[in-house]
Amino acid sequence: MEEVILKKIFLGLSVILTGILLAACGSVDNLSNDTNSSGSSKGKTQLTGQTNTGYYQGVIKNGRYQTSKSRGVSVQQESNQFNIKGFENGLLNISKKQFSTKKYVFQEGQYLSTKRVEAWLGRKSKSNPTGLNPVKSKSTSATKRNPIYLSQIDEQDYMTRSGKSLSLQGMTIGLAINSVDYYKKTQYGPTYQTDLTNSQINSEGKKIANQVLSRLRNNKKLKNIPIVIALYKQASDDSLVGGNFFAYSTNNSGTTSVNKWNKINQKNYVFPLQSNQKGPSQNDADSFDNFKSQVQTFFPNLSGVTAQAQYTNGSLTGMNVNITTQFYSQTEIISFTQYIQSAAQRYLPANAPIDITVQSTEGIQSFLTRKANEKKFSAHIFNSY
Repeated sequence: MEEVILKKIFLGLSVILTGILLAACGSVDNLSNDTNSSGSSKGKTQLTGQTNTGYYQGVIKNGRYQTSKSRGVSVQQESNQFNIKGFENGLLNISKKQFSTKKYVFQEGQYLSTKRVEAWLGRKSKSNPTGLNPVKSKSTSATKRNPIYLSQIDEQDYMTRSGKSLSLQGMTIGLAINSVDYYKKTQYGPTYQTDLTNSQINSEGKKIANQVLSRLRNNKKLKNIPIVIALYKQASDDSLVGGNFFAYSTNNSGTTSVNKWNKINQKNYVFPLQSNQKGPSQNDADSFDNFKSQVQTFFPNLSGVTAQAQYTNGSLTGMNVNITTQFYSQTEIISFTQYIQSAAQRYLPANAPIDITVQSTEGIQSFLTRKANEKKFSAHIFNSY
C-alpha cells in the first residue's frame, strides 16, 4: 500500500540560501524596538546589512536570524540535493524580477506554518480536506494510479522600510512539481515510479497555483500585496542536475486567481556531454572539453572534472565546475589553483557566471569564481592549520 510520508529535509542544506543572504555581511542596521510586521514580538529588529546590491538584506529579531516557519517540509522522495539547491536559488532570482534588492528586504517565510504546509502537501482526504495532491486511488499501476504532483512549497516574504519600521509588501511562493513520483505498493516492498509528462506537470502545477493563491488571500495580511508564484519541475532522483523553473506569475493586490503566466525556458546539462547527447551550444561543450583536457594533462592526480550548466532561452546563464583531486600537500593545491585560474580564463565560456570548486575526500581545497561580464577569476585557497 502506497504511503506518503512528510519529512523535514536536513536543515544543513538550507545553509546555502542563508549563506547567499548573509555572506560577508557588513554592519547590522537597527530598526525600531517593537517592529514585527508578521507577528507580535516586541523584541529588537535589525537588518543584516548589505555588501552587494545583488543580495537581499535579511531580518534579525531578538538577536537571531528569522528562519522559515516551514523550511524543509517536503513529500518524501529519494534525495536529490541538486533539486533543493536549484529550487531555492532559482526562486530568489525570480523574486528579483519583481522585488528589487535595492528596495526590498528579505524575510524567510512567516505565514505558512509547518503544520499547514504538511497538510497542503498531503493527499486530499476526509481527514485532510486541504490536501493539494489528489485522493489516493485503489490502483497501484504506474499508469493508472493518482500520482503525487506537488512535492515542495517555499515561501519568501519581502519587506520595505519606512523610517525605523518594516512592513510586508510582497511574497513569492515556489511550488515544486514532480517529474517522477516514487511509491511503494506495500510498506516495505520495492520502489516503483510513475513518470509524469510535461503536459501533466504544466496543467497540474497551474491548477495547484490557483488554489494556493486563493487560500493565501484569505489571510487579511496577504489580501493586498503582490504575490509571485513560480513553478519548478523537479528532476528525477538519479539525475546529475537539478530541475528547472518553467513558469511564474505576478499577481497584483486582491487577485484570487492567476490570469497570466510568464514562460521560463530553462534547461540543465552535465558536461562533458555523453556521446549521444546534444547540448544547446557545441562551442560551450567544446570549450569545457578543452579545459578538462588541459587540466588533466598537466595534473594527472584528478578523480574527475565535471560541470553543471544552466541555459535560459538557449544562452548559458551559469556553470558550476567540480574538480575532485587526490592532492595532499598545500603546495600542490596552490599550484593547481593558480593553473586553474589561468586555464579557466582561457578555455571556459565567456560572459557567464562560473564557479569552480576544487575538493578532495577531506573537503574543499579551493574555490574560484567569476561573475557575468568579468574576465578574471578570483580564487581562495583553504589553508589547513
